[in-house]
Amino acid sequence: MFFRGQTVGKYRILSPLGSGGFGSVYLAEDTWIDKKVAIKVPHRQNLDFGELVREPRLLASLSHPNIVTVLTAERQDDVFFIVMEYVQGDTLEAVIARDGTLDLARALDYTCQICNAMDHAHKHGIIHRDLRPGNVLVTEQGMIKVADFGTSRFLEIAAHGTTVIGSPPYMAPEQFLGKAVFASDIYSLGVTMYQMFTGVLPYDTPMPGDMDKLMRGELAKPPKLKNPKLPKAISDIVMKAIAPDIPSRYPRAADLLEAVLAARSPSPARRPWRPAPGLSPGSAASDELSDIQARLKARETLQPRFCWKCGKALHARADRCPFCQEPQ
Repeated sequence: MFFRGQTVGKYRILSPLGSGGFGSVYLAEDTWIDKKVAIKVPHRQNLDFGELVREPRLLASLSHPNIVTVLTAERQDDVFFIVMEYVQGDTLEAVIARDGTLDLARALDYTCQICNAMDHAHKHGIIHRDLRPGNVLVTEQGMIKVADFGTSRFLEIAAHGTTVIGSPPYMAPEQFLGKAVFASDIYSLGVTMYQMFTGVLPYDTPMPGDMDKLMRGELAKPPKLKNPKLPKAISDIVMKAIAPDIPSRYPRAADLLEAVLAARSPSPARRPWRPAPGLSPGSAASDELSDIQARLKARETLQPRFCWKCGKALHARADRCPFCQEPQ
């Protein structure tokens, strides 16, 4: 659609970034303010204008550090395009292809950030319907940005998203029936988690003859079987996220996030304290030693990071909360 060096309005096309089923994306420069942006050009330009602006309007209602920001939408020379923030980095799909199984802390950090993004979208009544590693961007600083809400729908428009849309390996069973709900995004995130923890998908793209097995949950085996180092608690969370029936799944991203944070930092087993030899229980010396031991034990236990002001879960390396901008 566009070519390198072309000027479209105030934007100068620098290079193509990629192309998918719904459009092509280009790196461009806003020549008025010398800022790099990403321009998405939908393949189907003959749609009604209201349908063309559906995605940018949808994304304009979302403002979150873990979601790609839409700046504007324009039409130049009869070409409609969406202008978005440019995220420098790789897709999570490329990261997994390059690194294979991600280390536990990194995978859980990415999971928490995606949960934050999807929780925000769900609270605005929006289901993604195509959440997968190829639509998750990872910045050079390790920040997650969920992209490509082009297949999204406001859940309030109908009982569910009634069009069969998505990427088959990541689609929940109900999506094959055209009945996407919030929990369908949780299923997609669960498959993404599985891939991060094992380096592989839980199953190949389901064939028509596999649908019954998919509906019964017979295609996926626990990720711990493919990665014995994975804690059982985390493996169980993944299997609950990809449960075939909706009531057995986490209903919202916030519920999945809560489970991940609890499993990531389990409370240490409580053991009855016994005084050191020569110290009698209840003495000042024994009480002081008990207090020291308790504080040392607390330091050994990795605690989840939360913003002290707004209480949101934080990125592992964050020195400032991306939600309320408060220094940590």
